[in-house]
Amino acid sequence: MEVKLWNDKRERDMYENFAELYAIIRATEKLEKAYIRDIIGPSEYEVECQKLITHYRTLASTLKDIIPSIERFAETYKMDCPAAINRLVVSGVPATVEHRTAATASAATSAAAVAECVQNFITAMDSLKLNMVAVDQVHPLLSDLSGSLNKLSILPPDYEGKIKMKEWLLRLSKMGAADELTEQQSRQLHFDLESSYNSFMAALPNSGT
Repeated sequence: MEVKLWNDKRERDMYENFAELYAIIRATEKLEKAYIRDIIGPSEYEVECQKLITHYRTLASTLKDIIPSIERFAETYKMDCPAAINRLVVSGVPATVEHRTAATASAATSAAAVAECVQNFITAMDSLKLNMVAVDQVHPLLSDLSGSLNKLSILPPDYEGKIKMKEWLLRLSKMGAADELTEQQSRQLHFDLESSYNSFMAALPNSGT
């Protein structure tokens, strides 16, 4: 006796789509595990993963009224596929693309932080040359410089600029706002800034290329 799984073409299409969605989730889970274990290379992984994501999006759009939650679908059919759900539903892009995007964002953030440090170094040194030596003029500049240096994770922990700026800020905090640096103090601060700036540039990756 033949048992029918559907009553009409619409039901048949629905079950075929279910089967295809099931297969996509399973295939994505296997692909993710293969990539993590270095069984498949990044290039091949990215191509195959992008195909699965594209197929999934098309199918999910078709089934959105029937399957509002892919997580619920996976739970209903007892599919233990967390990596696939993350890749298809949460991330929506291959891991290789995700990592490249993160690296690009990180590089852009670092570049902005470097530019901010350079600007603060130059502003502080130029201010001293213009004889802006009152504590309430110098302190904010060194504070900005110290803050921008602390944002930059590529600097070594013992970077001299951080140490010297901290020492100068401590010294200035013990003086009155209207007090002024002596000529000797001003020259020493300018020397420390210049020395810190040079070591800062030397510490940057590929600074010599």
